[in-house]
Amino acid sequence: MKTEMKRITDWLKRNKIVAFIIFLLLLLVIKNYLPSRLGVGSLPIISQEAKEEAATVGEISLSPSTGRGGLGILPAPASEYAPTETETRLVVEESTASLVVSNVRETSDKIIDHAKSISGYMVNTTMTNPEEAPFATVTIRVPAESLRSALDYFRSLAIKVTSENILGTDVTDEYVDIEARIATLEKTKAKFEEILNKATEIQDILNVQQQLVWIQDQIDALKGQQKYLEQTAKLAKITVYLSTDEYALPYAPTEAFRPKVIFKLAVRSLVSSLRGLAKVLIWLGVYAIIWVPAGVIAFFVWKKKKA
Repeated sequence: MKTEMKRITDWLKRNKIVAFIIFLLLLLVIKNYLPSRLGVGSLPIISQEAKEEAATVGEISLSPSTGRGGLGILPAPASEYAPTETETRLVVEESTASLVVSNVRETSDKIIDHAKSISGYMVNTTMTNPEEAPFATVTIRVPAESLRSALDYFRSLAIKVTSENILGTDVTDEYVDIEARIATLEKTKAKFEEILNKATEIQDILNVQQQLVWIQDQIDALKGQQKYLEQTAKLAKITVYLSTDEYALPYAPTEAFRPKVIFKLAVRSLVSSLRGLAKVLIWLGVYAIIWVPAGVIAFFVWKKKKA
């Protein structure tokens, strides 16, 4: 026995890092695996009467498969939500438009200012290639009821509207579904509060309070989703693409062959090539202090060998 202990001790001294890792793994197993096996965190000591009372709600499942103290929230029957018809539909509207304009930066500023003037706001804006063919993407949100009038104003700023679309996504069923789930959780919470009022054992009280905290977290998360859907439906998103060049916009022109546009693109390509050549010459000039002496030395060495 002493020999085996000595071997273990010697091995631990030689492999301190491995031993430390094994120790951490054992701690994790003890912390995460054993409690679930021993029923820690569940409701094992709540009286059978209380369990039966909770189960009568119809939305509580005292099943260990949920991994959360044996409590599972079952979905409400399908007939309670997701209706096919409702008086007011909740629709999230999005629109995109590609505009050819004379001044990209000026038009971008006007779009943002208009959004602010109708109680909207700018989400983001980007601008690229300001020297040659300026291109900008402006994303704003405006009140849904002002979407059409805003698009009319943006059209008036353009030389040409190359493309435009409006997309509506009906989220009414999703919204009602969330509302039904909140109602179910509220009923479950009320039932657990009744159980809490009747509980006398400290462990019972702690277990029920744990479940109440978890249920409240779920309610808050669902209410957050519901509020997001409400706000998104109230404010429509508009993404406007701006450029002085029709070919720079994200769409395919109806006329494939247009000499003026092709000539413009050819000139732009030539200018770009000349700029690239100028960059190469500048680099060669800067590094001349290295490659010129090296070339001269190489030339004299080659000449000497030839002689």
